[in-house]
Amino acid sequence: MSDRINAIPRRRGIIDRRALSDQLTALPEAPSAELRQAATAILKKALAEGRAEIERRFMEHPSAGLSTAASGAFLIDQILRLLWDFTLQRLYPNNNPTAAERMTLIAVGGYGRGEMAPHSDVDIGFLTPWKQTAWSEQVIESMLYALWDLGLKIGHSSRSLDEMVRQAKSDVTIRTALLEARYVWGDTELYDEAAHRFRTDVQADTARQFIADKLEEREVRHQKMGDSRYVVEPNVKEGKGGLRDLQTLFWIGKYAYNVRRAADLVETGLFDAHEYRQFNRAENFLWAVRCHLHLITGRAEERLTFDVQREIAERMRYADRPGKSKVERFMQFYFLQAKRVGDLTGIFLAHLDEKYAARGRRFGLPRLRRKPRKLKGFVLDRGRLALPSDDYFAQKPIRLIEIFALAEQHGLEIHPLAMRAASRDAKLVDDVRDNKRANALFLDILASKNDPETVLRWMNEAGVFGRFMPDFGRVVAQMQFDMYHHYTVDEHTIRAIGLLSRIERGELKEDHPLASGLFDKIVQRRALYVAVLLHDIAKGRGGDHSVLGAEVAERLCPRLGLTAAETETVAWLVRYHLLMSATAFKRDLADFKTILDFAEQVQSPQRLMMLLVLTIVDIRAVGPGVWNGWKRQLLGTLYESAEEVLRLGHKQKGRGERIAAKQEELGALLGLDGDRLRHWCRVLPDSYWIAEDVEVIAGNIRMLDAAEDAPLAIDAVVQDDNDATLVTVAAADHPGLFYRIAGAIHAAGGNIIDARIHTTREGRALDNFLVQDPLGGTFDDAGQLERLKQAITEALTNRAKMTERLRRKPLPRLRAEAFDITANVLIDNRASNRFTVIEVNARDRPALLNALAQALFESKVTLHSAHIATYGERAVDTFYVTDLLNDKIVNSGRLKALERRLAKAADKPDVQAAA
Repeated sequence: MSDRINAIPRRRGIIDRRALSDQLTALPEAPSAELRQAATAILKKALAEGRAEIERRFMEHPSAGLSTAASGAFLIDQILRLLWDFTLQRLYPNNNPTAAERMTLIAVGGYGRGEMAPHSDVDIGFLTPWKQTAWSEQVIESMLYALWDLGLKIGHSSRSLDEMVRQAKSDVTIRTALLEARYVWGDTELYDEAAHRFRTDVQADTARQFIADKLEEREVRHQKMGDSRYVVEPNVKEGKGGLRDLQTLFWIGKYAYNVRRAADLVETGLFDAHEYRQFNRAENFLWAVRCHLHLITGRAEERLTFDVQREIAERMRYADRPGKSKVERFMQFYFLQAKRVGDLTGIFLAHLDEKYAARGRRFGLPRLRRKPRKLKGFVLDRGRLALPSDDYFAQKPIRLIEIFALAEQHGLEIHPLAMRAASRDAKLVDDVRDNKRANALFLDILASKNDPETVLRWMNEAGVFGRFMPDFGRVVAQMQFDMYHHYTVDEHTIRAIGLLSRIERGELKEDHPLASGLFDKIVQRRALYVAVLLHDIAKGRGGDHSVLGAEVAERLCPRLGLTAAETETVAWLVRYHLLMSATAFKRDLADFKTILDFAEQVQSPQRLMMLLVLTIVDIRAVGPGVWNGWKRQLLGTLYESAEEVLRLGHKQKGRGERIAAKQEELGALLGLDGDRLRHWCRVLPDSYWIAEDVEVIAGNIRMLDAAEDAPLAIDAVVQDDNDATLVTVAAADHPGLFYRIAGAIHAAGGNIIDARIHTTREGRALDNFLVQDPLGGTFDDAGQLERLKQAITEALTNRAKMTERLRRKPLPRLRAEAFDITANVLIDNRASNRFTVIEVNARDRPALLNALAQALFESKVTLHSAHIATYGERAVDTFYVTDLLNDKIVNSGRLKALERRLAKAADKPDVQAAA
């Protein structure tokens, strides 16, 4: 890779080795330590100036990734050569070295390849012919001390030639590093001898094992990084589709074919000229991103997090476009390059497979029949669908769909060379876009009962999916710039289809018993699959993607062969695919008007079933850790309540009947006698009986009985089904109680996801909070629970200054500051018959709920329930309130004042809570 270093323009503008050598030579004689210190000062200044010049050039040409990486390696080369010469000439001169005192300095790893990001480690090796002499040990030690003084992060080794061979044979990591070894300075004959021994003693006849080891290493790395190249905060170096994948291809090519540069892969036949240009373009782009990442963060950061994506997009001169911001356009290009890396990997491995097939089974798959046979015109090559001729797709473009349909139907892989041809000829699918058979085949793939996810992903990788369905092509590699969505839109959609298929096959019964049980009752299953495909199809178009997506559905469904009734269902599901989650997570499901309003929108039990399943797969496909038991419970409760309304209409049990039924069930559960049951029926208000489950009521009563007349009672019960802990607080009711408790829970490390506030007829507050840990898991550690109880006790007895405690609480989500979110307060007097409903949208931050609750307290309103939902960096908190006389708040002036106060509390960065 030294060719890239040689191609750097105006290299003396980065570092002038001759001038620096003269400065070092001119240093006056002094003790070794002082002399080395003086030389280090000169080299340190040269290193800083060289880095500044490289950065200046990079800012002028912010996409010149490979040139910048090569410049970094060149700068270190010159520093090392100057230091080597100075050490051997001035510090430890040896005018007549013995054969054992020969020594050479090599660059290994990425530095050996001639590529260095601004904060990369400098990996070097000192080679000696035999065991190190005292002189060589002194030289190595002195150079390392000087390099550390320069502030460089050094990875180093000192080996004899025999040690080099022995360690390279036993450790594939060392072998890979030495594979890229490059001469820097010192004895050239010794370097040539080391290179020869590596080729003959290590490399010879071990290519197959090396390839297998590198591919296994790659798989492990991908699994660790999330096994998708479409995660919205990708690792530029180690992630799927990142630089390490390209480097793995080069390592394999170099090991198997002894290529010197990536361009030489064309001569071996592993790439054609066009594919090498794609390789080079992807490598250059990824190196540019990595260099920007290092410069912005000031460290060897490899993860492209939200807080740097925007700045890199600006540095690389991306511009906003209608419906798509500059950062989204930058990230879309990033994912397209990552996709290209995946395509190149498949092509590269296919060629390797052909070469090594005769000597054993192909990489990663068992030995299969080698004799080709036919399947509807396609060739079966060792168990993979291949093409009988290179122009097979051009002869009949519908075959671009047929090959994927056959792969899905028969559970076959597609040969990488056939995938290469499909990518090349994908544009031909335009000619069959309106072909009935092509659309029928596509619908068969989409709604397959086998494994539609895998085949759709192959179609997407080949570029056929986006060409056949241009609306889908618009969201390929499109990121959503938020902390909620973990994947690009196309990857999210394909994962959702995979989850839908798994629910239908009964593979997720444990996670989704309700949806799994309902699936057989869904009449329009094709419509459901199409709705999942289209639910996010209109993202990035600069409008409400649900409304725009429904319009796409009305246009596209007839082309796919859906009936008018199916088309109407798909359009409705796409239009309202967020309705169920918004209702379940942001509204009080104990308020019957919530259920009536929801049922009025849904109108049909079939739609309700389909909407439930669509909602589940949409949430789960967002990313790991988003789905939990509490969401399952809320969606299940909403489904059952709405299903009863849709089935029975207004014949549903009345409020009084529901309360009586719960009271009777409670008496049986706790074994209460008539007097005791009547006591609790009298003490607890009707709203409490409606809002709480019988199990929760039973737990509350046990706590109240145990506490007797204590002024404060606190209980915490882990609810594994909800992935949360129910925290109950009973205390004398007084203004500000709720926000104090909310602040205490946060100070103890808890995150409130739901809250119900009650006042008994004896004037006592009885509040139930559902609490999770900050990662969305159960808040169940014994020490945490004890701290939580103590924090609540101190907050309510005024023994702790809550303001100071919350200010000292570390911010868990600093990355949320990368997003511009203006607080928005929505007040609705129609959503409930009894309450004014307030929804606050704001950037999530520590103790936000505490600040909003204090604002409500200061506004002199009564809070009856709170429902907390978070979507990455965005929080949506909903409050059901009345005035102090338990009436809705209707005065316009008061509503405006309430809106202003809540908006101010949501926007204010400092903690609002009072002691």
